[in-house]
Formats: sequence, structure tokens, C-alpha cells
Amino acid sequence: MTKYVYLFSEGNGQMRELLGGKGANLAEMTKLGMPVPFGFTVTTEACNRYYDDGEQIHEDIQKEIFEALSELEKKTGKKLGDKENPLLVSVRSGARASMPGMMDTILNLGINDEVVETIAAKTNNPRFAYDSYRRFIQMFADVVMGLSKARFETIIDEIKAERGVKLDSDLNADEMKEMVSKFKEFYREQLHDDFPTDPRVQLIKAVEAVFMSWNNERAIYYRQVNDIPSSWGTAVNVQSMVFGNMGNDCGTGVAFTRNPATGEKKLFGEFLMNAQGEDVVAGVRTPQTIDQLKEVAPHAYDQFVKICGILENHYKDMQDMEFTIENGNLYMLQTRNGKRTAAAALKIACDLVDEGLINEEEALMMVDPKQLDALLHPQFDADELKKAKVIAKGLAASPGAAAGQVYFTAEDAIAAHNNGEKVVLVRLETSPEDIQGMAASEGILTVRGGMTSHAAVVARGMGTCCVSGCDDVKINEEAKTFTVNGVTYHEKDWISLDGSTGNVYGEAVKTVPATISGYFERFMSWADNTRKLQVRTNADTPRDAKQAVEFGAEGIGLVRTEHMFFEGDRIRAVREMIVSKTEEQRRVALAKILPMQQGDFEAIYEVMQGLPVTIRYLDPPLHEFLPNTDEEIASLAEEMNMTFDELKNVVVSLHEFNPMMGHRGCRLAVSYPEIAEMQTEAVIQAAINVNKKHPEFDVHPEIMIPLVGDKAELKFVKNIVVKKAEEVMEKNGVHLDYKVGTMIEIPRAALLADEIAEEAEFFSFGTNDLTQMTFGFSRDDAGGFLKDYYEKKIYEQDPFARVDQKGVGKLIKMAAEGGRATRPDIKLGICGEHGGDPSSIDFCHRIGLTYVSCSPFRVPIARLAAAQAAIRNK
Repeated sequence: MTKYVYLFSEGNGQMRELLGGKGANLAEMTKLGMPVPFGFTVTTEACNRYYDDGEQIHEDIQKEIFEALSELEKKTGKKLGDKENPLLVSVRSGARASMPGMMDTILNLGINDEVVETIAAKTNNPRFAYDSYRRFIQMFADVVMGLSKARFETIIDEIKAERGVKLDSDLNADEMKEMVSKFKEFYREQLHDDFPTDPRVQLIKAVEAVFMSWNNERAIYYRQVNDIPSSWGTAVNVQSMVFGNMGNDCGTGVAFTRNPATGEKKLFGEFLMNAQGEDVVAGVRTPQTIDQLKEVAPHAYDQFVKICGILENHYKDMQDMEFTIENGNLYMLQTRNGKRTAAAALKIACDLVDEGLINEEEALMMVDPKQLDALLHPQFDADELKKAKVIAKGLAASPGAAAGQVYFTAEDAIAAHNNGEKVVLVRLETSPEDIQGMAASEGILTVRGGMTSHAAVVARGMGTCCVSGCDDVKINEEAKTFTVNGVTYHEKDWISLDGSTGNVYGEAVKTVPATISGYFERFMSWADNTRKLQVRTNADTPRDAKQAVEFGAEGIGLVRTEHMFFEGDRIRAVREMIVSKTEEQRRVALAKILPMQQGDFEAIYEVMQGLPVTIRYLDPPLHEFLPNTDEEIASLAEEMNMTFDELKNVVVSLHEFNPMMGHRGCRLAVSYPEIAEMQTEAVIQAAINVNKKHPEFDVHPEIMIPLVGDKAELKFVKNIVVKKAEEVMEKNGVHLDYKVGTMIEIPRAALLADEIAEEAEFFSFGTNDLTQMTFGFSRDDAGGFLKDYYEKKIYEQDPFARVDQKGVGKLIKMAAEGGRATRPDIKLGICGEHGGDPSSIDFCHRIGLTYVSCSPFRVPIARLAAAQAAIRNK
């Protein structure tokens, strides 16, 4: 029989899949003898059962919850809803993977009109009792019943304004009592029902709400971004409350064993006295730094420092911890491996190796490959920065440089980003609902909140620049303005943020490429020594190629030759070729293109200095090079010495109903062999010229024929290539080794790979088109309806961002096996966008590909992902 509920004392840290990360760590801390308030975990399997049962908590699970509650009551000597000695609990989510702020929490559950009076009498602190009650109503109404948090905040602000106070903590017991009354009145108005008073009803509804939050919009978005399957579900942790808001010898805080922004080995965190945990992360009050706790609560501080050392040594990683102090006594509420910036992640990994806590392979597995992207982002130009005026200063919450136009809501930020604008999101404080707007922004500026606020933690995880706690800024959300030092900034005005200093500038400051640190080089050398997959780049220009080599690329897996056709005189020559009516006219136009292509290839060969270069022959349909509107056609006709009607007829004749599956790729070379001849001459002559100039490079080109679906098709084009290559080599009196291969991007090619390998010396999987043709989706149009598939859980991931391993992956694996069966030494690569995606790279490693190829700025990501794949699949 399935067990759905575990006491903390029954679990351990190895049970993450069942208990979730938070539950497993609470169980582990309990096992280590740490001061953890007693509680129990409702498992991830219960969450999945909840959805299987039509979003209902089965009575068997409810029975187990109440049995565990009974054990909790025995352990604490308190009882839920009791008038003599009441128990209050927290109800928190806890997925297998850390998802900070994405799901929901409810504190102080079990309180009602009678219990609040008992708590007030027992503690001799009615203000505390009613503060706890109003917090519970607000959280329950928001999380369980879906009422607006903003309205509750408005009620609080109205009461503070009436009393002439600034902080929630300045309100007295009677004012808190009034707040409870107004909260319940608002609840009744909105839901036409009284606030529930039965604590057992409250508990089941709260557990249900946490299960439901697994599928809220922000959690689904976070899972998609971080490759977390929906099938994992979330656990729910029910824990006896300890109170940081009971008085001035009480408090709450969040701390890291090392600095999550820089990696410095020093305790880093914040706390608030007379507050509850949500106050710290929500940024409602500006907290004190953790080192100040030494003066405020020395005994709790010393105990906490000792626990930090034990936990970091135990988990062998930087820990992110939540704690509460009640009447001077310390309680640990959570520990987890802390989110950190990319720079901090590398320093911490290297330091932990140097400290002997972990080995190099363990260090490599600690860093998310996608995080490395943040290291490659631009920084402010030092000279420009000196000229720029600092208008405000906040906390340097997440490093980086961001310049963008101001927007005040997540929705507006997303819309502006989708219009191609650079955005800086300016908020009083961020909440989990803002995550998509945060992801769309170059940087985030908040008025409230500290270094452990929601904005700071999420921004660091995303690698996004963030300045928090900037209380010089006064926001008027309705007017969409903010004012600082008497100057008002409006929506769409430009500002810049320095996430490393906390400085805010009232203008767009110029940026420069990032510099790579010594930790990066050391760490990546470990990755390169570990990985089996080679990493190449997709590059069409010498500049891109040079950038990729600087980032560690071992060759070029894809040069798209058509990208070289669009500039100035080139596009004119290409258009001349397209409108030619005879082969002779086409050859005249191709003769104009030849030296341009050859020059481009020479420049790329020189940058790559003998590293392999794979050049794909002309791929897109010819209509892409011609204008569409009558006005553009008339202009070009005049330029080409043609009549409007002549050119219009050419454009119409090239129109195809589905051009992505039409006259393109190798089909152009079948119809017009002279195109392949020209490209071959350019490829081979360029290599010969560079080898003469730099014999040490020893260039060996790899010629890739796109869109092949049959051996005979490839053989026809290959014969053209070989014949022309022999002519060029004979003319130059040299011999040059080169390879001819194909791009596997049609399902038929994957099925017939063993035959195609008789002619192809290498395969490169064009996973963009292979995905498109396998799914029958147009990658240009699918975005419009795929979101419906994600919402309805038909698909969890965008198949154009991550290889569909079940379908497309099966074709790739089949083709790889077929190719190797015919030609054991065949090179196998991937050059679609998936070549820079970590989970797709893991798949490529498992099926034994030779290399992955990706855009230059994803090369470091691919290098680390390839190393992790080698470790994971030993």
C-alpha cells in the first residue's frame, strides 16, 4: 500500500523524489539533531494522485494527513484548534527541484476567533496574536481562494495612513484587530461566505492549494525554462509554527553560507526582528545584515554559525537557509543548495575543490551550463561610465550591466520585449507573478527588498542584472512614473543599472563585451578534460568564428553560405542569377559571386587556423532573394534593366505553396548544377590559397549538401562537387583532402541513412528542419498554438528548443546507427539550434555523436553540458 505522508523523523536527505527538496532536507536536518520544528511531508506521489483523481485529495490521503497531525500534536503538546493550548502550523510547497517563489506558502494556519484570544492571553501579547491572524487571513485568501493581495495591502496602507505610521510593526494590538475585521469583511464581500474557522478544513484546503500551485502559470513557466517535468509534482510540508513576530527577542532571516553574488567564503544574509519569514523575502521592510545579528541576538548567532558550517560540510555545497528566532531560541526552517550568480558558481566550485570537500567531477556537476551565458554578457564601458551620472543607489543584488526603457508592470515589460525593445522593469517590489516580465527584462530595479528578496533570488538564478532596495526611488504606478531627487522618469525613458555596484543611471550607458575570469578558464579546463563530445560553432562570418574560437570552439559545424549573399553588390548578382533565362546567363552572374564567396571562405579558414570547417551549400528557396511588393519589384526591375511584368512573372513563377518543403537545398543543385560548381570552386580554391599562405594550417574543407532524401540525389550532386574540385586542384597543381557529406534533416534520409552513408563521409543533423518535418509543424507559425499544448500538458517543452527524444530523437539515433553500420568512421554532428541545449547535448552524447555545433555564445554552455553528460552517463 502506498504511503503518502511521512513524519520528518521518518525521512532522510536521499528521499528528494518522494519528499521534495524541502521535505528531504528538513528530514535530514532532523536526523542531524538540529533545532527543526516538528512536522510531516505529504509526498509528491500524493500530488500526482490529486491530479489523477480529478483534483481531489483522496480520503485515504486525508486520513494519513490527520494521523500525522495527531503525531505532531503529541510531539508538541499542542492541538490544532484547541482553546487551551492551540497548535498553529505552516503549510509550504517543496518540489524535487528548487523553485524559489514559484509556489505557495501559508503561515499561522489553525487560528480563528477563539484561538486568537487564547494566544493573546497565553503570550500576554495581543498585538502578536492579531498580527498572526491577519497574516493568515491574507495568505489563505490569496493562496487558497484567489483573492487579490493588492486589496489587502491597500487596507493595511489605509490603516497606517489613518494612524500616521510608516511601518506595519508600528501598528498596535487594537489596530491589528481592526485589520482582521476589515480583512474578513473584504473576504465576505468577495466570496459571499464567511472565513473558514475549522482548522481541519483550513488544513486540507491549504494542502490542496499547494498542490494546485504546482500548475499555476508562474510554476509552469519556471518548469519550462528550467527543464523540470510536470510529472514530478510537489510535496507539501506541514510544520509546527515558531514565531519571529512575537516580540523584540524574536526574528526571522534568510542566509547563505557564502556570498551568492560573488562566491566569497563569508556568511551572507539578512534578518528582521519581530517579523515573519515572508517579510524578509517579500521586501516589505528593509532588513539588517546577518553580521548585525551578533549584536542583537548573540546566542542565536553563535548557534547559527555553527549550524552553517555543519550543513555546508554535510551537503558539500553553499547552503541557502531560513531560520526563525522565538524568544531568543533558534529554529531552522529550511536548507537547500543556494541559487548563485554564474561568477559565484565558478568561484565556489573551484574553492570547494581547493578545500578538499569535492573533486573536479563533482564541481562540474554543481554549475548549471545555462548559467555560463551570464558571464558572456556585456559590461559597461569604463570611460562611458565615468561620464554617466548616478541618480540613485540600491543594493547590488545580481551582477551585470543593463540599459533599457522603463516599464512598471510585468505585462508591459513582456509586450515591449516582444516588440524588440530593451526593458528595465521598475517595481515597488516583485512578486512571483512577475517572473515572465523579469525574464523579458535586461534588468530589474525594486524600491523595497534586500539581497534575499524575491527579485534578488530570482534575478540571480536567471543571470539577470538586479538592483533592489533602492528607496530613493518613489514610484507612481498609476501615472507610470518614478521620481528620484525631484526628477521624474516616465515609461519608455532610458535608464541603466549596475548590478555589481547598485548604481542607477538616468540614461543609456554604452556596454562592452564581458571579460572571462581565471575561475572560468580553470573550470572549463576541467570540462574539456572530461567531455567526449567535440564542440563546434555555427558561424557565417570571420567575426563570429573568431568569437567562437575565443570561447573554445573546436571547429565550425555550419557555415550557411546563403547568409553571405545579402550584402550590396552580392544580392544584385544573386538576383541576376535568379532572373537569368539561360544557363549561360546564370554562369555570368555566378562568376560575379565566385570571388566574393571565395574571399569569405579564405577569411574564415584563416581565423580557424586549420580547425575543421563544414560549409553548407545554398539551402533556402530562391524566392527569398527577391522582393515581394509591387513597389519593390518595380524598383528592382529598373535596376536589372527588366520590365516590371518580366520580373513580376519571375517572382510569381518562384512562388510555392510550402517553400520550406519546396525547391531548395540539393534540389537547386539538381536543377542548376552550375550553382554547386561555383560554390565548390570557391571552397576548394580558398583552401588552396590559405594553405599556400599558411602551410601550417593544412585546411581540409567539409562540404555539406543540404536536404538530401535519397542516395541517388546525393550521388548526383557529389559528382558535380568532385569533378569541379578535381579541376581546381589540377589547375593549381596540388592535391587537397576534403570531405563531402550531407545534412540529415528529412525523415526519409534518417530511415535510409545506411544507403546514404555509401556516398556521405559525414552526417550533420539539421534538427530544426528535422523537427519541423517530423512533427508537421511550421517552426515559424507553431508558436501561435503550441502554448495551448503546454497549458493542456500535451507537450511540456518547445520541440524547437529541446530535442524531442521520443520521436525526432529516435530518427537521429536510427540514422547514426545506420551511418556507422555502413561507414564505421563516419563523423556525426548536430548543427540545429538544439546543439546548445544541455538536455539535447546529453542525448547526443548517449547516442555517440562526434560533435555538437551551436552559436558562438553558447559554446561554453555546450562544453560544460558535454562534460556533465560524460559524468552522468559513465
